[in-house]
Amino acid sequence: MADEPDSLVVGVDYGTLSGRAVVVRVRDGAELGTGVHAYRHGVIDRTLPATGQALPPDWALQVPEDYLDVLRIAVPAAIADAGVDPAQVIGIGTDFTACTMVPTTGDGTPLCDLPEFAGNPHAYVKLWRHHAAQPQADRINDLARARGEKWLPRYGGLISSEWEFAKALQMLEEAPEAYAAMERWVEAADWIVWRLTGVYVRNACSAGYKGMYQDGEYPATDFLAELNPAFADFVTEKLDQPIARLGDRAGGLSAEAAAWTGLPQGIAVAVGNVDAHVTAPAAGAVEAGQLVAIMGTSTCHVLNGDALREVPGMCGAVDGGIVDGLWGYEAGQSGVGDIFAWYIDHQVPESYHVQARERGVSVHELLTELAATQKVGEHGLIALDWHSGNRSVLVDHELSGLVLGQTLSTRPEDVYRALLEATAFGTRTIVETFTAAGVPVDELIIAGGLVRNPFLMQLYSDVLGLPLSIIRSAQGPALGSALHAAVAAGAHLDVRAAATAMGSVDRAVYRPRPAEADAYDRLFAEYVALHDHFGRGGNDVMRRLRAMRRSAIESKEK
Repeated sequence: MADEPDSLVVGVDYGTLSGRAVVVRVRDGAELGTGVHAYRHGVIDRTLPATGQALPPDWALQVPEDYLDVLRIAVPAAIADAGVDPAQVIGIGTDFTACTMVPTTGDGTPLCDLPEFAGNPHAYVKLWRHHAAQPQADRINDLARARGEKWLPRYGGLISSEWEFAKALQMLEEAPEAYAAMERWVEAADWIVWRLTGVYVRNACSAGYKGMYQDGEYPATDFLAELNPAFADFVTEKLDQPIARLGDRAGGLSAEAAAWTGLPQGIAVAVGNVDAHVTAPAAGAVEAGQLVAIMGTSTCHVLNGDALREVPGMCGAVDGGIVDGLWGYEAGQSGVGDIFAWYIDHQVPESYHVQARERGVSVHELLTELAATQKVGEHGLIALDWHSGNRSVLVDHELSGLVLGQTLSTRPEDVYRALLEATAFGTRTIVETFTAAGVPVDELIIAGGLVRNPFLMQLYSDVLGLPLSIIRSAQGPALGSALHAAVAAGAHLDVRAAATAMGSVDRAVYRPRPAEADAYDRLFAEYVALHDHFGRGGNDVMRRLRAMRRSAIESKEK
């Protein structure tokens, strides 16, 4: 009798610019095929597609139909790439950027799909990096501190403008007609599962980290009413929904979604998850002290701890937020790869682009090669990595980037290296903050696209003084989602068991070099001085400049 074919699962990772699907073997985590689909509308941060209307600064929107195209295109492409029979697939799991919010009607229809709201920016998806709700976040923070809200310390004492409540309050106050029409304020991680199954359940990860859901409850009605009387029923009328644990089965794949994906109707669909948190089990990081840094356009740091601690400026501590039985901590940097890409696109002279084309390499590769010839400190620069604001540990998206020490002899590779170093200093700031608060970091595991730059990885090891382990998968979040799909389908007992069978990591690939680590200790001290001066009230010039910019743009548009 022929052997039964291997059971398979599909993981789908929704990133900032594209969605990626991977077909994974349940018994050992082997990745058999992949498919990628770039969002047709990308990130909408300048003009609204439907009308050409200019968007204010700090806005970042998306079109939800782009997410469905990933199911229609990337999933079948992954199955074809794997060369397998779709009947072997027993489950599908998904993850999303967070906090990415979709305003919908009661049946999950996005408001932007309704003709009457196609021209209203607030009817579209607010992407994680939509930072225009900073004034609302400031008010939430001020009121929570004044009232002594018990949930605030769970988030390091500060709520981000990226999160659910700040973005919803902005919508209420700037577009009350859209807010009134919205019946559900949905994390994209849960919206896509809703579309796959017809069942709307909230995932415990997003609810805890982005929705301020702690100890079984959201912020109280009287707190919301004090922010704005019309906001009092936000939780009860627009947000509250049953919450499911990570790895649970949300429902079966609907007939409609089966037609989109080519997968069997009724297979298990895992509860949604956040891209960073779902990656931890894929990297085998299911024990306390293992910090996973998912490095891409931004970096998210996730860490399990044995006990609850108050860590200044973290993004949240959630019981079972990564795996059951441990406290899951999150921190992050709003800009990393985005900063490098911005510099290449807008600051590097054409001669470097020409040289890169002639050599058949990218400008990133060229600048990395040039920067790698330098000694630590040779460029004479220090930079702050706040071009997209600061997520941790300052939680302030009014902050901005800075490069100090430029002279007429400064070259593009000097600034490029300083920006690479700045992001490493930002990660070290996060690690030292965790450690000082009693949440030890014993191992640093790197995932995401930037692992492909060995110079950057060695630089991080030198800056942090820690060995760096590397996840083997090039699709860490998608593998993590597939792992959760296997648990939802009953193929593995729980997330820990699935991580043991399906996760993969290479330990201590990079180790700190003593001379470079010592030199970076000195440079990091200068970073800390700048960090605290501009980020902790020594000089609020960055906030004043942002205010002037907004005012100038608004007056220009009138």
